[in-house]
Amino acid sequence: MAGWIQAQQLQGDALRQMQVLYGQHFPIEVRHYLAQWIESQPWDAIDLDNPQDRAQATQLLEGLVQELQKKAEHQVGEDGFLLKIKLGHYATQLQNTYDRCPMELVRCIRHILYNEQRLVREANNGTSPVGSLADAMSQKHLQINQTFEELRLVTQDTENELKKLQQTQEYFIIQYQESLRVQAQFAGLAQLNPQERLSRETALQQKQVSLEAWLQREAQTLQQYRVELAEKHQKTLQLLRKQQTIILDDELIQWKRRQQLAGNGGPPEGSLDVLQSWCEKLAEIIWQNRQQIRRAEHLCQQLPIPGPVEEMLAEVNATITDIISALVTSTFIIEKQPPQVLKTQTKFAATVRLLVGGKLNVHMNPPQVKATIISEQQAKSLLKNENTRNECSGEILNNCCVMEYHQATGTLSAHFRNMSLKRIKRADRRGAESVTEEKFTVLFESQFSVGSNELVFQVKTLSLPVVVIVHGSQDHNATATVLWDNAFAEPGRVPFAVPDKVLWPQLCEALNMKFKAEVQSNRGLTKENLVFLAQKLFNSSTSHLEDYNGMSVSWSQFNRENLPGWNYTFWQWFDGVMEVLKKHHKPHWNDGAILGFVNKQQAHDLLINKPDGTFLLRFSDSEIGGITIAWKFDSPDRNLWNLKPFTTRDFSIRSLADRLGDLSYLIYVFPDRPKDEVFSKYYTPVLGASRPDTPGPFRSLWTKLLGQEACQLPLTSLSPSLPPGTWRNSYAARWTVWTPVSPHPLVFSLLPEARSHECSNPTLLFGDHTQC
Repeated sequence: MAGWIQAQQLQGDALRQMQVLYGQHFPIEVRHYLAQWIESQPWDAIDLDNPQDRAQATQLLEGLVQELQKKAEHQVGEDGFLLKIKLGHYATQLQNTYDRCPMELVRCIRHILYNEQRLVREANNGTSPVGSLADAMSQKHLQINQTFEELRLVTQDTENELKKLQQTQEYFIIQYQESLRVQAQFAGLAQLNPQERLSRETALQQKQVSLEAWLQREAQTLQQYRVELAEKHQKTLQLLRKQQTIILDDELIQWKRRQQLAGNGGPPEGSLDVLQSWCEKLAEIIWQNRQQIRRAEHLCQQLPIPGPVEEMLAEVNATITDIISALVTSTFIIEKQPPQVLKTQTKFAATVRLLVGGKLNVHMNPPQVKATIISEQQAKSLLKNENTRNECSGEILNNCCVMEYHQATGTLSAHFRNMSLKRIKRADRRGAESVTEEKFTVLFESQFSVGSNELVFQVKTLSLPVVVIVHGSQDHNATATVLWDNAFAEPGRVPFAVPDKVLWPQLCEALNMKFKAEVQSNRGLTKENLVFLAQKLFNSSTSHLEDYNGMSVSWSQFNRENLPGWNYTFWQWFDGVMEVLKKHHKPHWNDGAILGFVNKQQAHDLLINKPDGTFLLRFSDSEIGGITIAWKFDSPDRNLWNLKPFTTRDFSIRSLADRLGDLSYLIYVFPDRPKDEVFSKYYTPVLGASRPDTPGPFRSLWTKLLGQEACQLPLTSLSPSLPPGTWRNSYAARWTVWTPVSPHPLVFSLLPEARSHECSNPTLLFGDHTQC
């Protein structure tokens, strides 16, 4: 109920916007009296595209009706009588409206709750210290709404002027008919006797002269009215075009840019509802003016008067047709983009929406939308209006869909739920370009008419570029292509041109955005992390981030050429880091337990002055997606140790927390946090054990230390409290330590005392059985 309490505090334009959300489809009284019940229901848990969720939607409808009926029954007294009748009526109305389409009720209430929360959030931001951006947006929205009010007033003014012109012209026609009648009377004077004819002739002549003088004056007046009306329409259209430019070329383009950046992990692009309301207002005002212009043309045809007005009307008619054409074609948009990495033979979805469909009554004859996949070159030809009809670069199954009108939200959209790319036809590749650098796009097109077939529109819209893959192994490189395109595409570009080089700070912003989204963390890339990445990319030792600000990164450096000395690209390494964090270490990254972006020398410098047993976790240089444990332990020959990197495959077998828990010589997480304090909440409880620290009967553990120097590490130093030849792990069970026969790096094979094993080439780090 807290949401409704806050919504009731809205004022001014925000309150008016909230009131518009309600109507016959869902009365505001229902929201008020059932506020607590409505806000406690799982509206967001229902998948509107899943028919199996219809039963749950039906239950919510039945629950809503029952709650209304109960509320009505509890109304008593004189004041409660009318409310009882009203609530009972609403219960019946909602039952009849949504009985056959309960999903529409869910869609309606979700739409209302979302926009209520948005309005409350915007209102709160406007009064907070961090609300400057919201203030700027509110100011811009206020200006747009003020312009709409101005357009409404001038349109009403021209409507009044048109009615005045029509009345004047009708009276003029009456007087003109009177003039013709006088002329006819003149012709009839010949039949009268001379005296009577003379008497009548004088009177008729006076009347005729008076009428002709009046008609001449009124003809000039009419012409002046027509010119003034046409001039007013010209000014209205100038204001309309300016307003439409702000909405379509600024606001809608910004929404599309946010949608593009959301593909890289940026914030959601936001609801289209405000944009749709603006576009609908534009459509309504444009249509009203178009009808006025056509009526003015009809008046001119009805009573032709030589002058400039015919040319002026032809010009404004052509202008307003251009304006409405631009509005309709620009508001045919992709609300939900298809996946930008598109795998063949895999189901995918998309949603197309016409923002002015409801206002122009397009839904009265719902149009069909068709989806096809085309190449980058075909997209270029399409935008040049070259003949590319029926050309495509592949076959999409289930690629036709009829647009549906949702009365509760006023949206006209086509939901493609089960598309699948059956095959793809690739173009000849250029130079070093790989298949994961080739871009395609999904073309959505439709045709419909408005105004009783007065205007017929063929509309098309292109999806964001997609990269088609046939195997999961291509996904990482395809994602790099999409990331680069989404981040660095320029407005109004030729499909799908992107700069070959960008400045390092630009790439930093894109990487940080992607990183936070993939890892689902607010802990993004720090200045130190970015320095590490710059050193890796540019093969540099400079430790000041500012030194890299003027440096450029090419696409080849990013994901075509391997990093110096390694067999992988910069992106492949970075993507491996994100993948291992996302799949296995998200909580540890959020806890700050993984330092990550540290090289071997930096790890040495950080640990050298720390107590024995202090360790840190860093991303491996040698293994993509690998994590290395570096720790401090003084010995006669060395004081810094590194474990062989653990990979995603290793963590799928046994978690990082459990592996760290097994290694008792790791005591402090850098800089000085006790290991168990950081990781114990993630340890896996041992099943079937009498104590939490007792191992399972088949568990064995191998730990491999890198480097020949490890052979010199004293066994007793790992657990000084135990006698030589034995070691006790965190589960407190007795284990025998076996050393290798051959001169390999030291390996601890932790096996129950009842078993013995000797191995000349041990390799397994962790497992459920012994392996050599």
